[in-house]
Amino acid sequence: MIKITSTNDKYAPIKKIGDSLYLISWNKKPLVTIENDDNGDEIEVMSNEVSTWMQERVRFKPSLEYIRNLIIGWYNEEVDNRILSGFKWNEFPVWLSTENQFNYKAAYDLAIQTNGANLPIVFKLGTTEKPVYYTFSSVAELNDFYLSAIKYVNDTLAEGWVKKDSIDWEQYKIE
Repeated sequence: MIKITSTNDKYAPIKKIGDSLYLISWNKKPLVTIENDDNGDEIEVMSNEVSTWMQERVRFKPSLEYIRNLIIGWYNEEVDNRILSGFKWNEFPVWLSTENQFNYKAAYDLAIQTNGANLPIVFKLGTTEKPVYYTFSSVAELNDFYLSAIKYVNDTLAEGWVKKDSIDWEQYKIE
């Protein structure tokens, strides 16, 4: 599986390129570059002519089920990766592994149930290279952290569902 950057006329959801050799493409979106505006501020500029997309080459005629599993699996992995490493709280990156999510929930639940008797509590935020040991001293602060993390997970899942539900599977049918 590779990421392709090319002109829009090169994109095809499914393309036979040889004897029993097919290209499967998905997640087409305009190429975005960062440029400076007149004030020197960075802005995102989308291309009307160049796009990026994912592509997989297979040496057999893929069934629609194979294509669905490939594409849905890729989107699921993207969502998992965004959940794992995309959340920031107060500008600190937060690693949302399943274990960390469980630990955050347990600390939050205990703080709510005991009116903060388990506080202060320290969580390791930041990155491996730049760790931040953050002390939560109040229920309100822990509440903000935990509810922000849960909202991020739910929003990320919902975005993934929308993307997967919007796929037109008809374009992947091979005659």
